[in-house]
Amino acid sequence: MAGLTLAPEAGAQTLASLPTVPSAIVAGAAARPIAAWVDFCQGYATECAVDTAEPMQITLTPAIWNTIVSVNRRVNKSLRAVTDLDHLNVADRWDLAEDGAGDCEDFQLLKRKLLAETGLPRRAMRMTVVIDEKGEGHAVLTLITDRGDIILDNKTSAVLPWRQTGYTFIKRESQQAVAWVSLGRAASPVTTANR
Repeated sequence: MAGLTLAPEAGAQTLASLPTVPSAIVAGAAARPIAAWVDFCQGYATECAVDTAEPMQITLTPAIWNTIVSVNRRVNKSLRAVTDLDHLNVADRWDLAEDGAGDCEDFQLLKRKLLAETGLPRRAMRMTVVIDEKGEGHAVLTLITDRGDIILDNKTSAVLPWRQTGYTFIKRESQQAVAWVSLGRAASPVTTANR
């Protein structure tokens, strides 16, 4: 994405603002992946690959925190939010928003790609399906850190601990294989195609 810089822009949100007691989402049994993710992985295999030699969590330092917050804000500001139906005439398609527009998962996939390019372990950054405040399927990016699981979302530029999002967590990519794991008992949405 041309023109995207990683200058510190953490603003008032600091690493010290995270809870002192880390909270992690408990991964459960295998879960069926979103169909559009399967298609995405066929076209972007390296974006879906799981390198089990990579760390399973990110050790947060002030510099890494600032990078995470900056990438989240910059991607949220640089992309135009549009549903796949309005944008591409399909119900759900996952991609890297190469044309500057996309829906929730496209924002998160681009964030993960950019954060991986800064050296963060992709294995600790998992695409996650939730039910949002409207009761709709939504995709966020979970960063598994030594300070607990934090969420990057296109609906807010605040990077939040998972419990503070208000979302119901359904499933996410596995850290062990190119697969998905359940995060709860709620039924999974068929698509994550909202802005």
